[in-house]
Amino acid sequence: MDYQFRFPKDLYSEVRIEEYYRIWLAIQNGKVENDGESAEVGAMVRVFDGNMWYTATTNSLEEIQSQLDALAAIAAPNPNIYEHPIVKEFEVNRDAILTFDTEQDIRKVPRNQLKEILDGYVEKCIDPEDKDVTFWVTSIGGEHEKRRLITSKGTDVAWDTQCCSFSMFYGFTVDGVTSYGGYNTVKMTMPELLGLEEKVLNKKAQYLNYAKNAKDIEPGDYECVLAPVVTAMFTHESFGHKSEADFMLTDKTLAEEWVLGKKVGSEKITICDDGSLVHHGYVPYDDEGTKACKTYLMKEGVLTGRLHDAKSASTMGEQKTGNARAQDYHKQPIVRMTNTYMEAGTDKLEDMIAGIKDGVYVMDVSNGTGNSTFVMNPTLCFRIRDGKVCEPIRVHMLTGSVFQTLFDVDAVGDDFELFDSYNCGKGGQMVRVSAGGPSIRVKKLSIS
Repeated sequence: MDYQFRFPKDLYSEVRIEEYYRIWLAIQNGKVENDGESAEVGAMVRVFDGNMWYTATTNSLEEIQSQLDALAAIAAPNPNIYEHPIVKEFEVNRDAILTFDTEQDIRKVPRNQLKEILDGYVEKCIDPEDKDVTFWVTSIGGEHEKRRLITSKGTDVAWDTQCCSFSMFYGFTVDGVTSYGGYNTVKMTMPELLGLEEKVLNKKAQYLNYAKNAKDIEPGDYECVLAPVVTAMFTHESFGHKSEADFMLTDKTLAEEWVLGKKVGSEKITICDDGSLVHHGYVPYDDEGTKACKTYLMKEGVLTGRLHDAKSASTMGEQKTGNARAQDYHKQPIVRMTNTYMEAGTDKLEDMIAGIKDGVYVMDVSNGTGNSTFVMNPTLCFRIRDGKVCEPIRVHMLTGSVFQTLFDVDAVGDDFELFDSYNCGKGGQMVRVSAGGPSIRVKKLSIS
C-alpha cells in the first residue's frame, strides 16, 4: 500500500505499521484443548520535538494522519530538530525485504494441516500401553509478522518475519512422583517441523531415564561441561543482557567495569549478535530503521562492542548496531538482543569430557537469569567420572560469577548450534530472539 503522510513541520515524526497473523493447536491426552487463529493490524505514531516523544496507537490505518496532526498540536516546533543528536543518528533507508512472502508463508497453510501433523506425531510417539507416561500434550503453531517504518527523515522500510513451533511433552510418574520432560523446537517454516519423531522419542527416553534413575548430587563446586543449549542460555542471560548499552546510561558501576578493550574472558571465547541471520531473532531493520549488522561483543576474550539504539549510541559516542526493538505497535523501541551466540571453537566434546576426573555434564536447562552472578536451572545432568559420562544426577541450581566463569572456560567445542526457541523479556516487553553456542568446559561452577 502506498502511504502519503503529511509530516508536521519542525518536528521529527514516524509511523510504524504492523500486521500479525497467528495460528495454533494443542492436543492433551487425545483431546483438542486449544485451537484458533487471529489477525491484527495496528500502528504506532511518534512525534519528537527534541525534548519529548509524543506517541499514539491505533488499529485504524485511516486514523494515522489525524494522529500525526493531534500529536504535532501538543509538541513544541523545533526548526533545528534534524540537528538533534538522536535524530541525526537515524538512518535513511528505503527497502522492502519480504523473506516469507512465498509458498512457505504460514498464512497459506490450511488449518487442517496442523491437525494432520499432530496426529502423525501422536501415532508414532504416543504408546497407549506405556504405563510410565501418565500425561502428554503436543502443540503446533506459527506467527507471521510484517512491519513497515515510514519517517519524516525519508526512511521507508518494510520487512517480514515468521516462526513455527512444535512441542511434545510427557508426564512421568515414578514411585508416586510426577515429573515432566519432552521436546520442543522453533523453525522458520512449517515443513521444517516434519520428520522429528526420532528426536522426540530420544528426548522422551532421556527424561524417563532421568525420572527413574537420577540421584541428588552433593552440593559443591564441580568442573562442568555445558551442552550447546546450556551455553546458549549462559551467553544470552549472562553476557548478552550486560551488552545492552541502555543499562549503562543509568548504571555507572556497569559502565566502569564494562569498558571496551578490556579483557573480560578466556581468549577462546568470541560472542556476536547478528539480526541479519534468518532465525528467531531476525530483524533486517530495527524499529528505528537501522539496518542489521553483525556486532562482535567479545573477540578472543576482549570486550569489543555493545548493542545500541540511536539514543545510547549518541550518548556514548559509539556506532548504532540495529538493536532498537519494540514488542509490538503498543510499545516504544528499546535496546534488545537479536541472534546472540558464542562462536564455535576447535575442541571435541569427547576430549572435554575425557579430561575430567570428577565433574558434571549439563545437557539441558529450563531457564536462567544473569547479572554479575548467573543462575540456571538444569533439567538433564550426568555425573562425569574418570573421563566418562555416567549416571543421571539431579541438579537444582547451577550458579557462578559471570566474570570468573568467562575466564574459567578452558575448552570451546566445534559443535555449534543456534536455538530458535527463545523469547526474551525486558522492560515489560517480550521479543523473539535466538541464542547459540557450542559445548564448553568450565573449570568450576557451583552446583546445588
